[in-house]
Amino acid sequence: MNRNISKVAVLGSGIMGSRIACHFANIGVEVLLLDIAPKELLPEEQAKGLTLENEVVKNRIVNAALQNTLKSNPSPVYSKSVTHKITTGNFTTDMPKIAQCDWVIEVVVENLEIKKSVFEQVEKYRKPGTLITSNTSGIPIHMMEEGRSEDFKAHFCGTHFFNPPRYLRLLEIIPTKDTKKEVVDFLMEYGDKFLGKTTVLCKDTPAFIANRVGVYSIMALLHSVEKLNLTVEEVDKYTGPALGRPKSATFRTSDVVGLDTMIKVAKGLYDNCPDDKAHDLFKLPAYVEKMAENNWLGDKTRQGFYKKIKDAEGKSEILALDLKTLEYKPQQKVKSATLEMTKTIDRVADRMKVFATAKDKAGELFRTSFYGLFEYVSDRIPEISDELYRIDDAMRAGFAWELGPFEVWDAVGVKEAIEGMKSYGHEAAAWVHEMLAAGFTTFYRVENGVRQYYDIPTKSYKNVPGTEDLIVLDHLRAAKTIYKNAGASIIDLGDGILNVEFHSKMNTIGGDTLQAINKAIDLAEKEYRGVVIGNDGGNFSAGANVGMIFMMAVEQEWDELNMAIRMFQNTSMRIRYSAVPVVVAPFNLTLGGGCEFSLHADHVQMSAETYMGLVEFGVGVIPGGGGTKEFALRAGDELKDDQIAQNTLKERFLTIGTAKVSTSAQEAIELGYIQKEKASITMNRSRLLADAKAKAIELAEAGYTKPVQRKDIKVLGNQGLGIVYAGANSMRAGNYISEHDQKISEKLGYVMCGGDLSAPTEVSEQYLLDLEREAFLQLCTERKTLERIQSIITKGKPLRN
Repeated sequence: MNRNISKVAVLGSGIMGSRIACHFANIGVEVLLLDIAPKELLPEEQAKGLTLENEVVKNRIVNAALQNTLKSNPSPVYSKSVTHKITTGNFTTDMPKIAQCDWVIEVVVENLEIKKSVFEQVEKYRKPGTLITSNTSGIPIHMMEEGRSEDFKAHFCGTHFFNPPRYLRLLEIIPTKDTKKEVVDFLMEYGDKFLGKTTVLCKDTPAFIANRVGVYSIMALLHSVEKLNLTVEEVDKYTGPALGRPKSATFRTSDVVGLDTMIKVAKGLYDNCPDDKAHDLFKLPAYVEKMAENNWLGDKTRQGFYKKIKDAEGKSEILALDLKTLEYKPQQKVKSATLEMTKTIDRVADRMKVFATAKDKAGELFRTSFYGLFEYVSDRIPEISDELYRIDDAMRAGFAWELGPFEVWDAVGVKEAIEGMKSYGHEAAAWVHEMLAAGFTTFYRVENGVRQYYDIPTKSYKNVPGTEDLIVLDHLRAAKTIYKNAGASIIDLGDGILNVEFHSKMNTIGGDTLQAINKAIDLAEKEYRGVVIGNDGGNFSAGANVGMIFMMAVEQEWDELNMAIRMFQNTSMRIRYSAVPVVVAPFNLTLGGGCEFSLHADHVQMSAETYMGLVEFGVGVIPGGGGTKEFALRAGDELKDDQIAQNTLKERFLTIGTAKVSTSAQEAIELGYIQKEKASITMNRSRLLADAKAKAIELAEAGYTKPVQRKDIKVLGNQGLGIVYAGANSMRAGNYISEHDQKISEKLGYVMCGGDLSAPTEVSEQYLLDLEREAFLQLCTERKTLERIQSIITKGKPLRN
């Protein structure tokens, strides 16, 4: 069946329902969001003479929920413009409208009887063949379909989104024995390609996969901290980024999610998994029970494992809970030899052996936690999954672990970990011993650039489904790297496409990066047919290496700095004016120079989560890698009459002058960083490089020809400068900006207006680049600029004379 999703009904507008509705709107799907109608009037409604039959009253609950969601931070929508895709209503009046929907998603309260009553209503109005799913996190899926028709059952399953749905990538698909295979296959693919999710097929077991393993891991740790005499601060330091986990680590994450949520899932597992070997671990430790009694549930009650207060001077301070006394105390700094050792190790997998063999508290916590986790996940096969890779996928996507349990096990060494587990009272499942006995020493391997997992029934390696379509640089780097320096590598992606990968800290851009980009384009023009600039790091690029700029400026090496800025500009121009198509694939932070490369690309294949901006004002300079020139060029192309000219200049000027950073790829287009006709958005970050490569091939096969540099850029000259200078002077007079900010603003305006020209004129790109570079260098001579740069480098330490 050729199924198309053009309209979705979301039943229930609570925290999850309204956010799920927003995410469907993000991808352009029309959404009908429904909830119950109120049973009583509010005093203000009575005062207005309204009744329960008034539409504004009937939709009060759903509208309030949606508005609260739209006000939340981080935002659930890519852009405010998508909210018009959502129509609200109520169960009493609007349930018949679900007949127009292709997919109905139930997200009401976690109560089986309430869910079943909602499904009874759904059955009355849904058209045959419509998908119907539940977002439950704990109720068995098969129990919800009892009493429903055969068509309902055939098209019904669980679709468990994780909160917040826009940002957490996991979508668990939980079919029943009655669910059609074609429905499951469709949801797995739709979730991946359209919703941008890591879709994981789960069995209908308590808490499914991610919460079953994740809550076990948390509960095991909660019990361990007392035995190991660890503080809240120590646990969060040892289980954070160094371990490939979110910065919020363990206890801070619990505060954000809500201690009550974790308790609820743990209780459900204790009640519903009596035969689980770890059954007793799902009992709450005494200190957690006491926190629940005190209503210390985290952020929602303003205190949990941490509590934010204001000191005597009115400054905010975050206190940490003493787990022994249950009193809040000032946070203590955590020192660890293990953490110091891992600071210099970039790959998370390489840090695992350091943790596993460490002699301090960090090592002891690692072994206590992971040796138990290794046993637990090996025992869960085939109970919760037949394939081990699904467990790793679920933990990476649902709990933001950089490595899943079996991946950590591989990193430590399967055989070595088994020996260590015994001394901690843990034993791997029989199938792991059988795997080793058969000569297989790892759970994963890479064969011909494709990731494979150990398949237990066949005792052989099989390709991880779907990975054949992906480009993972980790899998290609060893065999396909054709050039490498300290800052970047060139990797052959096949089919005539080269990839430039940054690998400096935060993927900042320095001379090595520029050299690699030019080298790749040189090679492509001779022997290949296109270039992709992209990587698999945490961020695309945090911008230029400001440390390099600072050192040259302090040493007053103006010729060298001039040459460095010229090289940056020339590289941006080379990206645009090469003889082969160049596609840039940004994601996450794409700032400064990373943004400027995107501005000059033939095409920008963006991850939906791309936070792009020209932020040089914060450093005390203007964009110097072609960004200011490019904004002047685009403003010039939009100039028509005088009024439009002034408004266009102002809008472009303020985007740079206020250092606006997009909150999504869609907003990057709306802010003018990326031109709509040169942009595509990839929902699933895992597919970004593959999509970028496909676009480069498409451009090449369409007969790509080298563009001609522009010499017809309209600039306003003194007419525009008057507007800029008057505005900057007014802002300074009102103390809205500093004297230095005024100077930067005037320099930016000078370049964007084409300099001191008596009348609107047409100029060349090179003319604007020269102005841009000159202004950048002049600002680098300013002490205030150097102070700002050093404050970034040294995190606030003052510039010394």
